[in-house]
Amino acid sequence: MTLSVAIKHRQGAFALDAEFECGTGVTALFGRSGAGKTTLINAIAGLESPRKGRITFDGDTLLDTQQGINVPAGKRHFGYVFQEGRLFPHLTVRQNLLYSRLFDREPHPADEFTHIVELLGIADLLARRPAQLSGGEKQRVAIGRALLAKPRLLLLDEPLAALDAHRKNEILRYLELLRDELRIPMIYVSHTVEEVVRLADTVVLLSEGKTVAVGEVEEIMGRPDLRSAGGAFEGGAIVDAKVIAQDTEYNLATLAFDGGTLLVANVDDLIGELVRVRIRARDVSIALERPQRISIQNVLHGKVSAIHTDASGIVDVSIVVGAVTLRSRVTRRAVEQLALAPGLEVYALVKAVSLA
Repeated sequence: MTLSVAIKHRQGAFALDAEFECGTGVTALFGRSGAGKTTLINAIAGLESPRKGRITFDGDTLLDTQQGINVPAGKRHFGYVFQEGRLFPHLTVRQNLLYSRLFDREPHPADEFTHIVELLGIADLLARRPAQLSGGEKQRVAIGRALLAKPRLLLLDEPLAALDAHRKNEILRYLELLRDELRIPMIYVSHTVEEVVRLADTVVLLSEGKTVAVGEVEEIMGRPDLRSAGGAFEGGAIVDAKVIAQDTEYNLATLAFDGGTLLVANVDDLIGELVRVRIRARDVSIALERPQRISIQNVLHGKVSAIHTDASGIVDVSIVVGAVTLRSRVTRRAVEQLALAPGLEVYALVKAVSLA
């Protein structure tokens, strides 16, 4: 599967000039509010008609302004989940889920409906109407309705924006299940780092209507030069790890990664499960010698590989630990006091409670 987008569009004073390609898995359209994420996903869906450009999916041309091609939204066969769910208030959950089939004459597998309902945990909700659902339940039903339309691509425009932290975590777990079990390609809009890190394989970073960077989540979310484009986004490292132990007395998990082990607080995953850990640059301190009698639980031996100073004088130090590159955000004074330079062996210190 390949989605190719190259469009230019203007709405009032706002100009969108976006270009990227992505494949299978989850692609996040990421950036601060007003970056153009919703306009871009609406163009992919066919809900917005760009003034100039071309969009193709799996070899099918969906938009080509030069050729006069603009396939209507309903014929693109994409599923769309909005921020608010947008369920029909007069229909039951079952009727909302099956709504798309009213216009579909193709046969459906008998167990398809049951499988989606069980996967999303909404079997007990089928007889209810939307007014009787929580925000998280509404979003699960909206996702189920989109999936039962048998989409080639699932589009999600900040589906967690209106939910509290508990409900967000609930829906994220279901989205992970969809990603891993159904393997439907997704375009996921968000301005929240945690959501992107947890779900995405590829990141398209947008700023002021322009594509700033495209790449794997580990690369894009770790680049210190992209801080300004991401708004609240802070550079750091994304580490793929496996849960190898759980200390129930202290509520600490031990994670193994390609540089050693990490102790992390409040990890509910079972032993053997794979997790993705975000280590923010501002949460990594540096020592020249292994410290003794300190509260910090993670002391990782590594080597400085690069030093990047921004205009404000803040410095991002890259530290290679095994096969992983961590980043530490420090002052220029600290760099000079420690005489930090590429090739220097150091210890990266990370609090267990700071890891997400």
